[in-house]
Amino acid sequence: MRVLIVEDDAPLARSLTALLRAGGHAVDHVALGADALAVLPTEPYAVVVLDVGLPDMDGFAVLERLRRNGSKVPVLMLTARDGLDDKVRGLDLGADDYLRKPFEPAELEARLRALARRQGGDPTPLLVVGRLTLNRSTAQADVAGRDLGLRRREWAVLEVLATRAGQVVPRDRLAAAVFGFDEPVGRTPIEVHVTRLRAKLAPDGPGIRTIRGVGYMLEAE
Repeated sequence: MRVLIVEDDAPLARSLTALLRAGGHAVDHVALGADALAVLPTEPYAVVVLDVGLPDMDGFAVLERLRRNGSKVPVLMLTARDGLDDKVRGLDLGADDYLRKPFEPAELEARLRALARRQGGDPTPLLVVGRLTLNRSTAQADVAGRDLGLRRREWAVLEVLATRAGQVVPRDRLAAAVFGFDEPVGRTPIEVHVTRLRAKLAPDGPGIRTIRGVGYMLEAE
């Protein structure tokens, strides 16, 4: 999944970015609320991590404008405040979850995965396509019990295709869901990941069909 971190604490933002990328996610970071509001309508984020204490406007104002503009992207708010009133305010404005600093990184990652699953209409961590099973809690995939041993980017590509099994995923949409701002991607990288996935899925897993000039489709069995 692709995650936007809206956080002005640079060390914290770097650590969160490293954590989520290690888990196979594409991550972008902005430090200002205005930048978040500018980029969110243009990119297919699965979830947003939004700090309350931003330097230009607080996270509540960002969230309020986001929801007023019709965005339904799941938002997890971060705050150093421990007052109940702030938590209630955030939830009433449309936040999907709330986490107080300091927090355990593993808890944050688990909450983000749960938000993304619920947004996709499937709250369970397992995604099954024929003999292929993806465990979105552990970022592992197997075919008939055989571990595929996926690299980080291979997992990201396969997860997007599997959530839309039987549907064509445009190449640009696939790239946008997998690569962040600072990870430039040309035509070759997506093709390379798809080629590697085909080899690992064979012979028992579902095939990945190329729809020439459009994108790719994981064949639903």
